[in-house]
Amino acid sequence: MNKPKGTFFPLRPQPRKRGKIRLSSKLRSIQLIITLTFTAVTVAVAVIVSIMLYGKFANTAEENANLNMQQIIEQVNYNLELYVKGMGSIFETAEKQITTSMSIDSPLLYERMDTLMSSREDLVSVAVFTPQGKYVVGTPGQSMRLNTQLESQSWFTTAKRTSEISYSAPHIQNLFKGRYTWVVSISKMIQYRENGELKTGILLLDFNFRTIDELSRQVKLGKRGYAYILDPLGNIVYHPQQQLIYAGLKYENVEPVLEYSFRSYLDESTGEKRFITVRTLAQTGWKIVGVAYYDEIVTTKRDLNQFLAWFLAVVLVCVIAVSVFLSWLIASPIRKLERTVKQVGEGDLNTPINVSGAYEVEQLSKRFNMMLQRIRQLMDQIIYEQETKRKGELEVLQSQINPHFLYNTLNSVIRLAERGKTDEVVTMIQSLSKFFRISLSKGKNIITIQEELDHIRHYLVIQSFRFKNKFRYEIKAQDDVLQYQTIKLILQPIVENALYHGIEMMPDEGLISISAELQDGLIVIKISDNGLGMSRETMNVILNGGVKTGSGSGVGVRNVNERIGLYYGREYGLTFESELEEGTTVTIMFPAQTAGEVPEEEQKEETSP
Repeated sequence: MNKPKGTFFPLRPQPRKRGKIRLSSKLRSIQLIITLTFTAVTVAVAVIVSIMLYGKFANTAEENANLNMQQIIEQVNYNLELYVKGMGSIFETAEKQITTSMSIDSPLLYERMDTLMSSREDLVSVAVFTPQGKYVVGTPGQSMRLNTQLESQSWFTTAKRTSEISYSAPHIQNLFKGRYTWVVSISKMIQYRENGELKTGILLLDFNFRTIDELSRQVKLGKRGYAYILDPLGNIVYHPQQQLIYAGLKYENVEPVLEYSFRSYLDESTGEKRFITVRTLAQTGWKIVGVAYYDEIVTTKRDLNQFLAWFLAVVLVCVIAVSVFLSWLIASPIRKLERTVKQVGEGDLNTPINVSGAYEVEQLSKRFNMMLQRIRQLMDQIIYEQETKRKGELEVLQSQINPHFLYNTLNSVIRLAERGKTDEVVTMIQSLSKFFRISLSKGKNIITIQEELDHIRHYLVIQSFRFKNKFRYEIKAQDDVLQYQTIKLILQPIVENALYHGIEMMPDEGLISISAELQDGLIVIKISDNGLGMSRETMNVILNGGVKTGSGSGVGVRNVNERIGLYYGREYGLTFESELEEGTTVTIMFPAQTAGEVPEEEQKEETSP
């Protein structure tokens, strides 16, 4: 809680010395004219020159950045072309060995195929299939898996349609048992001999996609830039953020990419300016797309901006220095004002300042007098808030025992006694006794969180009998929170509001949850219910004290919010979260204080106005 500290003692006002020289009214603004004119002309010239330089060099920087990006993508395209050509060469070698072999099952052919496999680390498998999908020969020699649906796989159907080498999109190789490698498949219809008979088959070579992935992943286009690969149909072959693409969390505008084989353009479809560069692999038709963010690759623009900022700063410093020198001759009234202000700062705040001289000095004198008046108003406001806080504490004390609430509770006790439910009568009377004992708290206004939670627990026990078990409640608190202090009766009005405005009209069973925990030196208490909820307008009415139950403690939600603000500061208090038909959650937040941190005079309530 913030309180005014110290006492202000008025000192004897000092005699004021009036200046003997008074400038004419026409010359009172000469400092402003000199400063503004000289500064405006100099800064205007500097800004015009800076704009011209920026326009010239910014365009050059953008062109250089775009050219650099194109060169990087060209290099990636070249490396991938070399790699794909190497894949094609291996395929042609395998095709030649199979077509020139006297028999598809000869040991010499198996030996050559093993040699071919060992020559390339990225070569996963070599296999020959019949047009009907039957496995003929392959290496490494492993059994095929069942239900591979080989005839429906893209590389198989493409090879049957064309006589050229076809390259598939990356996929999981699932033909052989125990192998689930991410591969690119190369396939083609070939002819081979089996038992002296010339037959037609499909040659398949699977290459590990890891090499293509590594070549693409090495592309760095700024901190966030990247490159990705599309097949001729617009399917993504590689993307560094492929999981985000599949999850729908990232979007790539591929339609302009598919229209061109060689292109560079500026794209803003994602909300950010990005340079896009497109190149196409001749063998596969894949499109390599480079993406660089405009604000990252144009680093020269930022450097130029920094230079111009420093340039303008230096100009301003020089202009200010000259202006200060020129205005030095008319600064004596200001120095006199400074001496007078110092005297007032050490004396009586009620003493006005009347310094004559230049127009600016007179205005400053008036503003300083307005500031003194504002300080006095703030001091009066602090006194008023302290009085308001004490009145609020008195209102809490006077309204702790509400006759209507006591009458309803005792009436419920009588009905229970008439029905012979002695255990419930004992429980209800004990809860009522403990409820009022904690409410009174021997005149203390500050209690522990443990006591406040016990108080609301007894209140809920009483209300559960009155509402005939229409609701359930749960109270949870961290052990280290219970020892901290709080102003009392901050939970009951909120719980009361939840019962009468959230749960009472519900057809189903209600639930009230109360939790208390320590977060970064703050006590956070949450009261949640699954009631009917409130609109924003209703929440505003409650905070303004416009809703009262008529059967509770009489302490309103607005009263709780104001008391917390007065004790701990205006930044603390209540916050509401509510959805109609869903429920309401009220959060109370205030600083964590132990018994030794709370002033002793604040722990007791006033008993009279």
